[in-house]
Amino acid sequence: MCLCLFKECSKKTKTDDQENASVDVPSPAQENGEKGEFHKLADAKIFLSDCLACDSCVSAEEGIQVSQQNAKDFFQVLNLNKKCDTSKHRVLAVSVCPQSLPYFAAKFSLSVTDASRRLCGFLKSLGVHYVFDTTIAADFSILESQKEFVRRFRQHNEEEPALPMLTSACPGWVRYAERVLGHPVTPHLCTAKSPQQIMGSLVKDYFARRQNLSPDKIFHVIVAPCYDKKLEALQEDVLTASRGSRGTDCVLTSGEIAQMMEQSDVSVREAALDTLFGDVKEEELRRHDGAGSDGYLAHIFRHAAKELFNEDVGEVTYRALRNKDFQEVTLEKSGEVLLRFAAAYGFRNIQNVVLKLKKGKFPYHFVEVLACAGGCLNGRGQAQTADGRTDKTLLQKMKGIYADIPVQLPEASTHVQELYQEWLDGTDSPRVQEALHTAYQGPGRPADSRDIKW
Repeated sequence: MCLCLFKECSKKTKTDDQENASVDVPSPAQENGEKGEFHKLADAKIFLSDCLACDSCVSAEEGIQVSQQNAKDFFQVLNLNKKCDTSKHRVLAVSVCPQSLPYFAAKFSLSVTDASRRLCGFLKSLGVHYVFDTTIAADFSILESQKEFVRRFRQHNEEEPALPMLTSACPGWVRYAERVLGHPVTPHLCTAKSPQQIMGSLVKDYFARRQNLSPDKIFHVIVAPCYDKKLEALQEDVLTASRGSRGTDCVLTSGEIAQMMEQSDVSVREAALDTLFGDVKEEELRRHDGAGSDGYLAHIFRHAAKELFNEDVGEVTYRALRNKDFQEVTLEKSGEVLLRFAAAYGFRNIQNVVLKLKKGKFPYHFVEVLACAGGCLNGRGQAQTADGRTDKTLLQKMKGIYADIPVQLPEASTHVQELYQEWLDGTDSPRVQEALHTAYQGPGRPADSRDIKW
């Protein structure tokens, strides 16, 4: 489910045809009249029916900036590195979201490990220097979210309610909450930055210093399952922002990369993913405990149960309520509900959450909120048919592949614990707040209900 890219979309009268019309973003080849290696790349199409709240979420200027988040920028840097003086070269680093890898595996009929090696080899054959996995950034985001939930739970009272806590990793949801809903929803957003934002800081701050590079010498690309990540890249308030360098310079969807791979005749030699630490040994791919996402609910639920009530939770049991994308998890003892968590995916479910929250009739302590029905695996930047619909057969394969990736708790990552000390000066330092947390914009201009299509 993606944000509409251009402000003028909301000016259209919403007939059935227009609701399914699309905004065309020119491909690099169209703009320049070029016929290069990837001139057949399909134009990016954002369907009006996917918009959350037209005329409220994206300004005209932002629309232009988002439209520039395409392969053209990526290839421009690659080409400059081949032609210009070496002093002007930039280091290309690509970070791949864990929900993107099952797409490449399913699409090319590979194991997820072989898919990651082929993807890495392809990118390096083009001239990319480093290819990272963003799982370590999600580790940080989840750990900080866990600590924040426990703090909110202990501080919560009726006069100054700190609960429920709503997740903030999905940029489509956060954008909607900031620009359209405003208060009383935004105070409930978790302040932990998203994995993409944290990865930007890791690459442009930690990794840059390890490589003795200034942040502007690195061109950082994120490969993600949805288009909303492109908009998120424009908003990143990372450590490097004061030095004039965004954490993420360009976001390409999994589908855009797959098109490049299909249309390329470049000879590819498989390669292992890199690490931020320069390790030679290839690390095993791992994921977090979520069916189609980073699993904030499961990790925070287990942590809170242990920290607040000294209860050890093994497998988290979900109970579907209104539909399969609205599920509930509870911790009960002696007939009393100690914790009540929910997962709300897709904007119809989000609407119900918001309405109940505004009425003060919301029974949950925590909600994992995602814009895409089915979670991040179902992002509109991958597993789509030619007419813009979900490829259900491919998606089903992706779910099986993702489920087979080993789960590792964020607390179990030795690299994360080392980074807290080496990069952030400890787990409770001011640098943690600066690098791993954010603040949200004030209430935006209220959207006319006629502009919202649920």
